[in-house]
Amino acid sequence: MDMRLELVPLRSTDVDRSKAFYVERVGFHLDHDVEPGNGMRVVQLTPPGSACSVVVGVGIGGHDAAPVAGLHLVVDDLDAARQQLLANGVGVSEIHDMGGGVRYAYFSDPDGNSWALQQISR
Repeated sequence: MDMRLELVPLRSTDVDRSKAFYVERVGFHLDHDVEPGNGMRVVQLTPPGSACSVVVGVGIGGHDAAPVAGLHLVVDDLDAARQQLLANGVGVSEIHDMGGGVRYAYFSDPDGNSWALQQISR
């Protein structure tokens, strides 16, 4: 039996702000932005090269839901990824070398959902 993680819901208090952050600053692809009715809005975004997307929207989670913590974006070149995010106005931590060829840098979206950029030297 296959089990694929393909969609992670994220807390968002302002859908337009979240959409702009992920598309314009982080570089995610906008898969769709739909309003299926009953006041619901669904915005699905996918990191470049990923098989898993995130979704924000009205009627997804809730304003009082806890932020999602520790999502990982695995990159081949952490220095370049960090510099690109910084150039786009994203606050990214310094790079942390964990030893064994594993390095991290961290950032959060405007709603406190936190991300780790991870590079593993192979």
